[in-house]
Amino acid sequence: MNPPNVQYISECFIKPKSSADEEETKQPIIHLAPWDLTMLSVHYIQKGLLFVKPSSMNDQENTVQALLERLKESLSLTLVPFYPLAGRLATSKQENPPHYYVYIDNHNSPGAKFIHATVNLTVSDILSPVDVPPVVQSFFDHDRAINHDGHTMSLLSIQVTELVDGIFIGCSINHVVVDGTSYWHFFNTWSDIFMTNNSSISRPPILNRYSPVLNLPFTHHDQFISRHEAPPLRERIFHFSSESVKKLKAKANAEQQTNTISSLQSVSALIWRCITRARSLPYDQETSCRMAVNNRTRIEPPLPEEYFGNSIQIVSGIAKAGELLEQGLGWAAWRLREVVANHNNKAVRESMEAWMKTPFIIHMGQLSDPCSIMVGSSPRFEMFGNEFGMGKAVAIRSGYANKFDGLVMAFPGYEGGGSMDLEVCLLPESMNDLESDGEFMDAVCI
Repeated sequence: MNPPNVQYISECFIKPKSSADEEETKQPIIHLAPWDLTMLSVHYIQKGLLFVKPSSMNDQENTVQALLERLKESLSLTLVPFYPLAGRLATSKQENPPHYYVYIDNHNSPGAKFIHATVNLTVSDILSPVDVPPVVQSFFDHDRAINHDGHTMSLLSIQVTELVDGIFIGCSINHVVVDGTSYWHFFNTWSDIFMTNNSSISRPPILNRYSPVLNLPFTHHDQFISRHEAPPLRERIFHFSSESVKKLKAKANAEQQTNTISSLQSVSALIWRCITRARSLPYDQETSCRMAVNNRTRIEPPLPEEYFGNSIQIVSGIAKAGELLEQGLGWAAWRLREVVANHNNKAVRESMEAWMKTPFIIHMGQLSDPCSIMVGSSPRFEMFGNEFGMGKAVAIRSGYANKFDGLVMAFPGYEGGGSMDLEVCLLPESMNDLESDGEFMDAVCI
């Protein structure tokens, strides 16, 4: 039997709740850095939190409608410092001489989008199945939208989906405007403002971009835009307890006689090895584990964590499939540790200079490699601290965006303490074999 469809109840647009003085201090446009512009052809970031509906929500004064009004009010206050999220993308262009300039327009927009929806499902219906139910994709707006669509679509869309006994808050933000660090900076601030009802924040976003104004070598967006459709995938959440993560880290470091391999590098090495084995790749087939790395602390002088925009690049640990499986966990983890350590100020600046000489736009087809995996997000992001008056969320889930065979998203585990959840996307036959992999399942807590 097919699950019930999500029913859309209402939608509106939210603008920053600011005074006339604050309106005057806004930058009318914000130009974009290379790290932003490379994202024009990939999807929005879509992450969300699932809450159990508090029993108090049955009271007349504490209804879902009251929650929605508080969410809208606190969102309006949060958009005051984060006002680019209420804008739209815009392009200035001409053919002779060639000129193609994409920027954030903070004036010509109705604001951020806010949706209220319902679905006749329970929290258990979402959490109990082995695989993430496809209906979760309907808990997010801007389904399959690419970032260039931010010229006509809101850069931020919040969808609050009411379940029978739960609430899901799904957030879609244009990936040209934010990376994961900036995404959760906004989300954390919104939750803080909701909880305190105070618009004073300790960590305002820094909106000035890290680069000069850039003119792209295009005359029309058809020259750099493509749309990605993922093949049929299985998506499953695998949980690693803090004890399991500690054991993997200790094993990786002991095998390499070091103490410099991180928890995430150890877990990433495990999933790289095990997915490679599940795919039955030939011995000499080159495979890689790609990781999204935050540039903020790697450049000199460093960018503050509050830098609001993209400041990430992808680094790759590379190995032949046979060698990867013959060697131990520590060997694979050390491969990842080395590429991360070598991604320093010199490497970041050289890549920036190369992009300035020959600009390019990332396409999802380039990220999808049937012989490799890609580890994104981070267990270091503060996700479960966003309570919105409903207590701690019971789960983190993501939408359709940027999914492909071999994508692994790393989230903090519910219990904290260094535990992790991996959201793994694989072709069904590969997922079946991964679930039978002894090395992998021995580390996973079912």
